Amino acid sequence: MRVSKKKAEENRVALLRAASQLFRQRGIDGVGVAEVAKAAGLTHGALYAHFPSKDALVAEAFSYGFERNLAEAQASAGDRRPSFEEHLAGLFSIEARDKLETGCPMTASASEIARQGNDVSARFAGVFEEVVTMLEESLEEVVPAAKRRRLAVAAVAAQIGAIAVSRAVAKADKALADEVLESTRKTISAACKVETASVRESALRQRE
Repeated sequence: MRVSKKKAEENRVALLRAASQLFRQRGIDGVGVAEVAKAAGLTHGALYAHFPSKDALVAEAFSYGFERNLAEAQASAGDRRPSFEEHLAGLFSIEARDKLETGCPMTASASEIARQGNDVSARFAGVFEEVVTMLEESLEEVVPAAKRRRLAVAAVAAQIGAIAVSRAVAKADKALADEVLESTRKTISAACKVETASVRESALRQRE
């Protein structure tokens, strides 16, 4: 029996929601398409009606998870643009580490992406660039564009690594897990402050 366009779209969203949560919680390679379909309340065949392969599902689910998180963050911020420090506080938070199924898809799947197809890699790269751009825009304009880019790239890469390490040791040593996040955040924050102070000092000397 054919379903309406509205119902078909609802089914597609249900599949993406289920896949996004399961992939983040248990890993891309640890979840089969049959499990995704079951979690969404649909059949195996219904899933393939929307996604021709698991690779296609992974790519779409990756983007879906990120877009949902970004929309929630933007709604929470409202018209106010968060500062670089506020972004760091969120990226390196204990909540970001502990909420696997609803956390950042990059931190959940980074170690697996290299084993996936080109489309999945492209989605990861696109999301990485989007977060980098968000951080660049939060840095003070007094800092040259090239330096803002470098700081933003380093911050996002450091966050992915710090979250991964913190998750890896959290069950055995909670204090160490928290220390990894705090130490990395403070190091990135300090680097930003040094760059900003250096640029301002240089500009002041030029005016004298």
